[in-house]
Amino acid sequence: MSTTGNAATAVDATPPPTDTHHARLPSWVTGVLTGSRGPALGLIGMCVVFFIATPYFLTQSNLLNIVDQTAVLGLLALGMTAVIVMGGIDLSVGAVLALATMVVGWLSHDQGWPLWLSAVAAIGVAGACGLANGLGITYTRLPPFIATLAMMSIARGLANVITDGQQIVGFPDWFDNLSTTRYVGIFTACTAVLAALYVAGWAYMRYRSGGRALYAIGGSAEVARLAGIAVKKRTVLVYTVTGLLAGLAGVFLTMRLDSSQPSAGTGYELDTIAAVVIGGASLSGGVGSVTGTLFGVLIIGVLRNGLNLLGVSPFIQQIVIGLVIALAVMLDVLRRREAR
Repeated sequence: MSTTGNAATAVDATPPPTDTHHARLPSWVTGVLTGSRGPALGLIGMCVVFFIATPYFLTQSNLLNIVDQTAVLGLLALGMTAVIVMGGIDLSVGAVLALATMVVGWLSHDQGWPLWLSAVAAIGVAGACGLANGLGITYTRLPPFIATLAMMSIARGLANVITDGQQIVGFPDWFDNLSTTRYVGIFTACTAVLAALYVAGWAYMRYRSGGRALYAIGGSAEVARLAGIAVKKRTVLVYTVTGLLAGLAGVFLTMRLDSSQPSAGTGYELDTIAAVVIGGASLSGGVGSVTGTLFGVLIIGVLRNGLNLLGVSPFIQQIVIGLVIALAVMLDVLRRREAR
């Protein structure tokens, strides 16, 4: 009797080893981790908790206040969504915002420019900062982290140089009213513009070839280039638009505070990145959505507002938001693991 055939049969009959180090997540968990469903559920759960803790949370005035407070962060996060989907990062948005606020105040108060023209110029200056970021990344091959870190220092320095570090206060009532007067009882001019930009951003990322190209670049820039996508051109465009949105956010913040402050926007870059990541984007690129970012922005706004209503110390709030960011990144790791 041949023992070779029996051995072969025994080997063939042996079941494949079980991967005990990579247990599959339940399908419903994978579904929640996919897209913007997870952030949406997290936002709903957070609202329920804060409503139970303080009934004032779900009043109309407080909810509208949350929307008003998150308008600036929402603009920054909209631009950051495209940057992160493309596989980049922008650490300069907070400093560029501060530069825009100072340009508005300096041109209108010290140089005698009409206020509307000063605002347009401020947005243009911010766009130039974004353009410099994009050119530095694409043509001088600086890593996005380094290029935008350098711009953060340059923009913050310029914001202080313009008025020697002094703030500018006092703007016309019509300018301030754009952030306070409500139309149809809900929208201010600022929040209406924010909503329109989010709808446009969602449509562009979802339905336009340019938006889909950003996901391809985030997946692999070299493969995208070989597929005929103008990677450098789109990279420069995305960073320029992100700068323009930061400039608009600076104008909005000037309206809200009725002042231009060189220290404005400090730490906003971290909140912006956090909102995009909490919204389901991956820091490795190729994953993210405008809808998810909107939920991420609202989660940060609701969290800050609810903790303020509960009288929680701002220092404790920083710890809580840090934990939320860590949880979001952990979920991103799980999502990518399941995708593989």
